[in-house]
Amino acid sequence: MNILEGKRILVGVTGGIAAYKTAFLVRELVRRGAEVRVVMTPAATRFVGPTTFAALSHSDVVTGMFPASAGGGSTWHITLGAWADAMIIAPATANTIAKIATGFADNALTTLVLALRCPLVVAPAMDADMYRHPAMQENLETLRRRGAIVVPPEEGELASGLTGPGRLPDIETLCAAIEEAVYPGSRDLEGVPVLVTAGPTFERIDPVRFIGNHSSGKMGFAIAADAARRGARVTLVAGPVHLPTPRGVTRVDVTSAAEMFDAVAVRCDAARVIVMSAAVADFRPEQPAAGKIKKESAPEGLTLRLALTTDILAYLGERKRGQVLVGFALETEDGEENARRKLERKHADIIILNNPAVEGAGFGSDTNVVTLYFADGSSEELGLLPKPEIARIILDRVVHLLPQALA
Repeated sequence: MNILEGKRILVGVTGGIAAYKTAFLVRELVRRGAEVRVVMTPAATRFVGPTTFAALSHSDVVTGMFPASAGGGSTWHITLGAWADAMIIAPATANTIAKIATGFADNALTTLVLALRCPLVVAPAMDADMYRHPAMQENLETLRRRGAIVVPPEEGELASGLTGPGRLPDIETLCAAIEEAVYPGSRDLEGVPVLVTAGPTFERIDPVRFIGNHSSGKMGFAIAADAARRGARVTLVAGPVHLPTPRGVTRVDVTSAAEMFDAVAVRCDAARVIVMSAAVADFRPEQPAAGKIKKESAPEGLTLRLALTTDILAYLGERKRGQVLVGFALETEDGEENARRKLERKHADIIILNNPAVEGAGFGSDTNVVTLYFADGSSEELGLLPKPEIARIILDRVVHLLPQALA
């Protein structure tokens, strides 16, 4: 089920270069079945024209304090404030954030914010130094205390040419924040300690080289985010990835399989749900070099002797007591047979199978195609879905199994 179906979403657009990305956000919200109204500051119209948002939202766009088509006459902001299920401001500039933090109402967008009866999502986007400024951080903290959901900006190259935090997050992240604001489900994991692993591991060859894989961590981060949204106390053990920490999640960063094992081992007994979505390396160089290996030292090529890493899922399965244990299996052939064998050998409750050769699945993508295999012998095949939707389905099944595990 798409939880944005039929929801009424206000999208506020302010005057930043990232405003063009908001057009894609509006299109995606409409695609997911939401009813969207767009409100722009005067500065925002210098970056993207209102006609673009009107076409994408299938509705008139509010740009001024007295819009003829907004309904409600001079009290249009009261009408829209009561109409919406959630509002997101993306991009949210430093100026607009300062205004709404201090209660200014000098344009259509800031006036509407004061009249909202629904949750507010704020997605800052600006240059890194502006974002790091103490005044900005204090304003964002003020909004958080009032209940706003603040979506941290991503790090990367900025319009100024500098690099740092300040980029508007991708559409999936923004949609996930809106879903958090309007999430209709019960907090069915309230207070439950959940441990999630995500991303790849890097196994050192020498100080500058490693063996790794292409895992982006998106699946594990989506699971951690949804578990937190359901009220769980979530710890996320993350390999080397470049993703913002989900709201309400405690993050532990590691690099190697050994570091991930250590981080999981000291936390697993306290968890009631463990989801091992990380793509942990099966092998590591047996004797990493202390210094950089020079090409001249191996003119005929380099031979590496690889040793097995610790099987974290097997370790967890052997010591499982009253827990729901979920593992992942990435297979390119004999998928069902290998997944069922792994389910039994690792004493897991669910194994989630995917094949990176399937279009839309595998590492790095925002979607996946998976099949869930359960310890009772049943299975459930999911078609091509966004990873946040797959995360919700996985946790729905976990919630169903949890009372049995605790019995």
